Amino acid sequence: MIRENSLMTSAPIRPDPRLHILFESADLLVVRKPAGLACHPTKTDAWSSLAGRLRLHLGGEAPVRLVHRLDRETSGVVIAAKTRDTARALGQTFEAGKVSKRYWALVHGHPRQPLGFIEAPLGPDPLSLVAIKDCVRPDGQPAATAWRELQRWSNGDHLFSWLEVEPRTGRKHQIRIHLASIGHPIVGDKLYGLDERHYLDFVNHALTPTQCEKLMLPHHALHARSLSFAWAGREFVFEVEPEFWFMQFIRAVS
Repeated sequence: MIRENSLMTSAPIRPDPRLHILFESADLLVVRKPAGLACHPTKTDAWSSLAGRLRLHLGGEAPVRLVHRLDRETSGVVIAAKTRDTARALGQTFEAGKVSKRYWALVHGHPRQPLGFIEAPLGPDPLSLVAIKDCVRPDGQPAATAWRELQRWSNGDHLFSWLEVEPRTGRKHQIRIHLASIGHPIVGDKLYGLDERHYLDFVNHALTPTQCEKLMLPHHALHARSLSFAWAGREFVFEVEPEFWFMQFIRAVS
């Protein structure tokens, strides 16, 4: 479901095989980013990043202004601005914490309580072999995450929970680190899950069938389901359902 509560009228959405467009107007372009697609270019192929696909959609040399970003393996709602003024205004709205973000996460284990709040600073992990990996550390940047349990399952020897997560700050890998820090890593997370060697082997294209079986999913089960915010005197709400593999896993373990 996608909701946009506003007097602003949008142009008819043009089908585009490069993008799943949720909403498009003269100022905004809202899309569903698939899992496995980087937000910013990492290769020369224009199709290999969300920014590249947006540029192709908007017309080759058109500037691409992503207002925020998601990790490569995280799916869900992403907003791009078509003008510099819109990018600046929405960027300030995000930075001021005036955007409500809600994620769905499938995690290992069962939380002791039906809801919780994690307030733990984040910074580089000095013990990790992975340069981009962060961790909870007392001298890190402040970070806060709220969560509530939607459902739980026991499947053989495995326990799983479905959580709705609301990050109150926007640190790198925040949700993944915070949930792992309380003993509930996200299913399929190669970096903050059961073994960071999964990530190292993944980037080297060397994941074994045994490792894939332990990961259980092709991507980590974190989905940016909704964004809501007030901007230009209007209230916007954008929601999108997870991809097939995410919901298929829920059906499989239920």
